[in-house]
Amino acid sequence: MPFIMLASLIDMISIGLIIPVLPALVGSFTGSQADQAHWYVVIAFTFGFANFFGSPILGALSDSFGRRPVLLIGFCGLMFSFFATAMATSLQMLIGIRLVAGAMQANLSVANAYVADITPPAERARRFGMLGAMFGVGFVLGPVIGGLLGTINLRLPFLVAGSMAVLNLLYGFFVLPESLPPERRRPFDWRNTNPFRSLVGLAQLKGAGPLVGVVACAGLAQFVLYTSWVLYTTFKFGWGTRENGLSLAAVGIVAAVMQGLLLGRILRVVSPRRLAVMGLLSSTLAYALWGAATQSWMMFAIIFVNLLGATVGATIQSIISSAADAHNQGKTLGAVGGLNSLMAVLAPLIAAVPLQMVAHLPRGDWRIGAPFYLCALLQAMALALTVAHFRRERHARRAALA
Repeated sequence: MPFIMLASLIDMISIGLIIPVLPALVGSFTGSQADQAHWYVVIAFTFGFANFFGSPILGALSDSFGRRPVLLIGFCGLMFSFFATAMATSLQMLIGIRLVAGAMQANLSVANAYVADITPPAERARRFGMLGAMFGVGFVLGPVIGGLLGTINLRLPFLVAGSMAVLNLLYGFFVLPESLPPERRRPFDWRNTNPFRSLVGLAQLKGAGPLVGVVACAGLAQFVLYTSWVLYTTFKFGWGTRENGLSLAAVGIVAAVMQGLLLGRILRVVSPRRLAVMGLLSSTLAYALWGAATQSWMMFAIIFVNLLGATVGATIQSIISSAADAHNQGKTLGAVGGLNSLMAVLAPLIAAVPLQMVAHLPRGDWRIGAPFYLCALLQAMALALTVAHFRRERHARRAALA
């Protein structure tokens, strides 16, 4: 665990470095705010689109050749993406770079498969939480450092992020051990790399298939939140970069504390299934309350109250991972990564509709929270699907014992 956690932390810090400056870099190639928003959505769509097709391929490759070489491919993809972006001279070049980077990047899915390889099923929720904590810490440090570096030079964060990717590549090559022994590998089959086929296979996974809908709804809600947060707080409260940076750091702190320090203790007394339900209920209420907030301080208060919401990803993922056999962890978690990439593609398109509908409203109007009310609806759907699935499981077990 220490090896993969350190690799994931370096990975997330390098990604977080570019979050505050990528929109500004896109804006440097456009002549208006409308063009900047349009091309930023195009670039985000390009990465997600390529990642949707690339994740299942890389996941299947990791099942055949091991996790370590596929992680090294991902580190190379990040290194190329950051250094090439620092040298980009046009929007077309940026789009091409993000297309290649998206196709080569499945580090999160493969890292989760790595953890599944070395962890018994009963411990996976806690271990996935530990990995999630590293992403939370990276999400705190990366944007803060990137924002500071961006004030010096807009392209400097990309150079620093690329250097960190080189560090991760060297660390992975010389230090990171392989987690998948040869006897648990399976032959590579191109049929398993079709992203739509992999989603069908995920939906048919015994004991966890219906949770695909949960991953989709919860993932879409999360990505709509990420897409809408800055514009919403600007429209509602007049926030600037400082307030938004602090709020995003608060989200990262909550994720790191819950997943790194508290999740293991909670799982000693609460099962992953019950905790998943509690987390989905908490985040459903949080989305609705964010949309209805009337004061700036309320946004921060809800972030810190919604501690259980940070457990959803780890608990649902552990249930899906435990349903897959040892030979298909990469394929299964690659399909989960591909599904999340698809949601990341759809989220900006969906979020644009309510944001445009409320952009003209006066500051403080409750209707400006429309994107968050949509997130609450999506999360409530995920909650309903989860409860229904667990009830069917209980009834099936009782019927088998009768």
